[in-house]
Parts: sequence; structure tokens; C-alpha cells
Amino acid sequence: MTPLYSRLCGTGSYLPERVLGNDEISQRVDTSDEWIVARTGIRSRHIAAADEGVVDMATVAAQRALEAAGLAADALDLIVVATTTPDQIFPSTACLLQSRLGNRGAAAFDLQAVCTGFIYALATADRFIRSQGARHALVVGVEKMSRIVDWDDRSTCILFGDGAGAVVLSASSKPGILSTHLHADGRYADLLQVPAAADTLTMQGNAVFRMAVRTLGEIVQETLAANGLEGKDIDWLVPHQANIRIIQATAEKLGLPMERVVTTVAHHGNVSAASVPLALDDAARRQCFRPGQHLLLEAFGGGFTWGSALLRWL
Repeated sequence: MTPLYSRLCGTGSYLPERVLGNDEISQRVDTSDEWIVARTGIRSRHIAAADEGVVDMATVAAQRALEAAGLAADALDLIVVATTTPDQIFPSTACLLQSRLGNRGAAAFDLQAVCTGFIYALATADRFIRSQGARHALVVGVEKMSRIVDWDDRSTCILFGDGAGAVVLSASSKPGILSTHLHADGRYADLLQVPAAADTLTMQGNAVFRMAVRTLGEIVQETLAANGLEGKDIDWLVPHQANIRIIQATAEKLGLPMERVVTTVAHHGNVSAASVPLALDDAARRQCFRPGQHLLLEAFGGGFTWGSALLRWL
């Protein structure tokens, strides 16, 4: 029997209309555009309207990914949505999205791994396809982080935004996703969380930064070793868009020039589970990638969770 692999055959994204710049934030908290840019690389972020939900954003991103893949929604047999900020406790965002798209019968569920959510969801869909549990899968990362941000906390309100990104995976005889690597360590839960008694996130920024740089460096090496590759064999790094300094540190570990790193953090900030697919779609639509190139996707988030996926662009 010919082995089955999953290949990425379409990307899509959505960012809300409202753009919140650093100068506007500095009118509310004691900060400045210069300070924010120097420490994070973020210049603006998109904020969803009050009546704009996670399902609304996910639907647009998903439709664009399906269009790029040339696939009808009713061909999907798996929908996985990564989100930390669902519109409601249940039904799942994935089931609500399925209804919006007009699909019936596909397996549909949500997955929660905060900023690493999309990588976890991508790995899950890849395993479904490799085990012949699905032929066409929709994977979405979507967040309305503005709903859980404390807009009076200058250490966190500058970081986050809203949006959605999506990809379509299809079964293929040629390897597209080469490997995925997932990890978590719940001992560090208190460093980045939304406490049960609160409705806004808290973060110990310096500790999170140090852990992110270390674990992402380690998972880069793990991914390379698993595939018998060296840093020079990676054509593009598509990282979680949390902080430009974390991105630069990971690129340095790979020996990769920043010209080969997809960076979109400046204009949408940290969109948690949506960050990686937003960056991926941005670069795909700018036609940055070439067939046969190796793309390394990686992310780190609350939990702590971290993960990577190595793709061959087909």
C-alpha cells in the first residue's frame, strides 16, 4: 500500500477592519510607540468589533483557504479549530464553523493549546490523514484576544490582537508535512494564564521570554535531527508572531538570515493560535515559497506548550 501523507494545498486569513496603533494605546497607559517597537517589534494590531465573533473571523479565513485550495466545503471530512477565546462554551467553534460553511458530517472539534494551538491542530489533522481517517482537512487558528486583555495593564495590552488563519490539508502520495513535534510542561502554568477567578490574562513577561527562547531553540534542533537536516537546509522560518526578539533568537539558532523569516508581528501583534497561519498565508500570497522548499513552523504558548512542523512546499 502506498503511504499517505498530508500536503498543504490552500491558505487563508482574516484580520478585523479596526487597526489599533501604538500611539492610541499610549493615550490610555504609560507607554510610547518607540518603547513598544523597541521591545516587541509591534506597531499595530487589529481589534474585532463588539459584534464580531470568533466564528465570524474563522469563516472568512476558512472560505479563503478553501478557495485557494480549489475545494468545496462539502469535500471536508475533518475540521479542527485551535482557539483560546471561543464565542461560547459549547457547541465547539468547529461545529459552528462547519454549519456556516455548509458542510455536514465531517468530524469537527476544537483544540486548546493557546499560542501553540495551530501547530497542535496541524499535527492532529496530519495524523488523521496519515492514518486514513480523513482525506481533506480544514485547520483554523482564530482568536479574539481583545476580549481577555486587561487594557489597563501596559505590560500585556500592547501585545495582543484579533484575527484568524486557516489551511487546507489533503491526502497525497508525496510528503508535504514531513514531521511534527509537540511538547508541554504544566509546571509553568502560573507564568502565563487567565486565572479561574478572573477574566483577563496575566503574564510574567521576562520568565516567559526566557523559556520561549530556550524551548524554541531546542525544538528547532529536535526537528532538524528528526529529519537528518541542518540549519542551512531550512529555506523559510514561519514562527509564532509574539515578539521580534524571540523570532530573531530562533533565526539565529538556525543560522537563518531574517530575509528568510516570515515576520508579520509588526502589523498584527500576537494573535495567539492565529499567528502562525496568518504569517503563512501572508507569505504564500506574496509568493515567497517555491516548490520543494523546506518551511519550519514553530510556536510557544501558555501551558507551557511548544511545537514545530516541518513542511515541504508542494
